[in-house]
Amino acid sequence: MSEPTVPVPVKAMVDAINAADTDAFVAAFTEDGFIDDWGRVMRGRDGVHRWAGSDAIGAGARMTLLTAETDGDTTRVTFGWSSRVFNGESNGIFVVDGDLLASFTIPPNH
Repeated sequence: MSEPTVPVPVKAMVDAINAADTDAFVAAFTEDGFIDDWGRVMRGRDGVHRWAGSDAIGAGARMTLLTAETDGDTTRVTFGWSSRVFNGESNGIFVVDGDLLASFTIPPNH
């Protein structure tokens, strides 16, 4: 099964996680971009960098896109995640701003 097609900034973030490349991960976001992980919001490049260190790259994460649907600047995905912090499937919402990500949200699973 091949990964679904997603906008270039989304793929850049996923590729950066899987390559354990923190610089590329942070560079995938706008200056004021943010990550909202179950309501814990990490803003700006410093916040994105902290999340990469605590929850993604620093936790040995691997991310596999399972489904994706893009409508305008918003891409909703289901992804597989494997790390020292969390293992399983989650939903994610990416908002693209030009060639970069404005945000990546992981909503709480209910």
